[in-house]
Parts: sequence; structure tokens; C-alpha cells
Amino acid sequence: MKLARRVANIQPSPTLAITGKAKAMKAQGIDVVGFGAGEPDFDTPDHIKAVAKKALDDGYTKYTPVPGTPELKDAVIAKLKRDYGLEYARENIIVSVGAKHSIYNVAQAFFEEGDEVIIPAPYWVSYPDIVLLAGATPVIVDTKEKSGFKLSIEQLDKAITPRTKCVILNSPSNPTGAAYTGEELKAIADVIVRRDVTVLSDDIYEKLVYDGFRFVSIASFGEEIRKRTIVVNGLSKAYSMTGWRIGYVAAGKELVAAMTNIQSQSTSNPVSFCDKAAVEALNGPQDFLKGWVAEFDRRRRYIVDRLNKIPGVSCLLPQGAFYVFPNFSKAYGRKTPSGREIKGSSDLAAYFLEEYKVASVPGVAFGDDACQRLSYAMSMNNIEKGIERIEQAVKDLR
Repeated sequence: MKLARRVANIQPSPTLAITGKAKAMKAQGIDVVGFGAGEPDFDTPDHIKAVAKKALDDGYTKYTPVPGTPELKDAVIAKLKRDYGLEYARENIIVSVGAKHSIYNVAQAFFEEGDEVIIPAPYWVSYPDIVLLAGATPVIVDTKEKSGFKLSIEQLDKAITPRTKCVILNSPSNPTGAAYTGEELKAIADVIVRRDVTVLSDDIYEKLVYDGFRFVSIASFGEEIRKRTIVVNGLSKAYSMTGWRIGYVAAGKELVAAMTNIQSQSTSNPVSFCDKAAVEALNGPQDFLKGWVAEFDRRRRYIVDRLNKIPGVSCLLPQGAFYVFPNFSKAYGRKTPSGREIKGSSDLAAYFLEEYKVASVPGVAFGDDACQRLSYAMSMNNIEKGIERIEQAVKDLR
């Protein structure tokens, strides 16, 4: 059987692969500390689950409109108006099976062969592959630790060519936790408008920010940038609804109509009873978030402090999300106790997992081989235990 050529261009998600391997080891009774998961460790709030249960009991289990019910679209519209003053109609909204599916649908409807899509690195692992699957070319622009892992307007302006179709912007970022200020976003928006390209704004971590940081939507800087912005968001991170698979896009009606056609021929509608829960999530009480963010903040400060105390390791304090992206490159070239040389982030991740039972995701998967991604969406006890193991692992290198 000869597979399609497009399959050869992509790789399986390394974050899911690492998480799966760690879970398999745990199932064998091995005490693994898993820093790989990209999901909150809190349960979905009870008031959201209650609505889903009622929907099931009421028999709300049939097909619904492909792009989401009017009720759910209205909840998305109200959220964007309430939080950022953005005005959208139902024809501008499509609900899909998670934010990843939303981005995939955008790519299938908007990108094609010959297009270039600018992706700042470090990046979420799926962006380049989603672009490749649409036949377009990912253009990776490296950002550095010394610049806070943020794209400068000079870098952006230089990267744009006549073939540039879109810029993907993720703030707060997976994997670095870096977040753009309103002033920084306004400068980027000015370049986007002046060069007449589109920006895909992945806002999935918008609610998970620290130290008084204020999230700003790039679409909020006037009509010219709003019509060039594809807003992507979902319920996975802010509401701990990763398995519910509800994501959405707010964009021009032509793009949304095209995405709806694509979705009608693939997944059809999002899960019906999850629609009801999503309406409750967006319209219902939000007070639980304050406690979640406070707990994430406590873990964030601890893990950054501990990592920076390990000789040869540096780690920026993230402004959002629930990841740190420490630099371990000074460990490269050294050897493990068994004599194996650490040549890069993949070797180091394998060493951590196989010999110290700690699962991290190698930075090379995110476009930066100097680092490892560690999630602190886990208990403080496990964070403490895991960091102690990492510290010992680094010390044991020769």
C-alpha cells in the first residue's frame, strides 16, 4: 500500500508521545514524574459537568448544526465582546472539535501550495505540520532567550515576502510562557496591516497569566487589524476541558463559510452535549479561575527558582500558560554515568526518562534544541520530586 506523500512530511506529536510513554511506564508500576502533559490537573468545574449530565439525561445526543449551535455561537460572541470589545456576528463564528481542529480547518481553508506561513520559534509542535498538510511552507523565525522568546517587529518585517499568507502568534506561548504586552502587539499589528498579511492569533492560554499581566487581543487595535485577524480559542486550558474537544474561530464570514464546508465533510458538528457544557463554561461563573491561577503561580515561582539553582541551567519566569522552558545546553557534550554522550535535547529527555524516571519534552520539538519543556500543571509534591531528580541527573553527568 502506497501512502500519500503528505504523510511523509509530518511527525506524530512528541508531547503526546512522551505523555503516552510515561503513562505506559506508570502502568508497569514505575514511579515516573511526568512533566509532559499540556493540560491542567484541576477537574472540570462541577457547574459545567452538571449541564452536560443534564443534556445527556434530556436526550441531547443527536446531530447539531455543523459550525455550532446558535446558542453556543452567541456565547462565543458575548465572550469576545465582554472581554475585548470585539464585535462579531454568528456568520463570523465556527465551533470545532478543539482549538487544534480549529487551526487545522483554518489551514485547509486558507493555506495552499506556494503560500508561506511565518511561525516564531519556539512554537507549539503542531503548527509546522498543520501548515505542511495544507501544502504551504512554514517559515520559522527564531526568537531567543535574551529577548524573552518574543518576535521583534524587525524580525517580522524582514520575514514577510510576497508569498507570505499568514503569521501565527501564540500569546501566552506554549512552550515558553512568553506573552506580548499591548504595546508589543500594537507594533506587530501595525506591521501586519502595513504589509497586508493575516495573523492567526492562538489565544488558548489567555486566562492563565500572572503578576498582573493583562492579556490583550491583537484584533482589538482597530478595524484594519481585526479584519486581518483569525482569532482561535477554546475551552481546554481555561476550563480544564481538554477531553471535551471544544474550540472556536472568529474570523471573516468567507473563511468561516469555507471552514464550515470542510468540517461538514470531515467531523460534522462538535459533540452535542459538549455544546451545552461550553455555553455554561462561557456564560457561567468564572470565579474558580482566580484560585487556579494562584496555584499555578505558586508552582511557577517554585519551579523557576529551583531550576535556576541547578548549575548550568537557566530558566526565564513565564508570564502565562503553565510551562517553563529551561535551557540545558551547557549539559551537552557531557556523558551519562553509563557513558552515553548527551548531544542535544532529545538525548537529554531520554536520559531523564530512562535513568531518572522524569518525563520532559525535548526542546527540538518546539524549534529550540537548547531547552526542555516542563509543565507545572501537576501537584507541588510531584514538582518537588521531579526537580530533585533532574538536579541529580545533571549533577551525575561527567
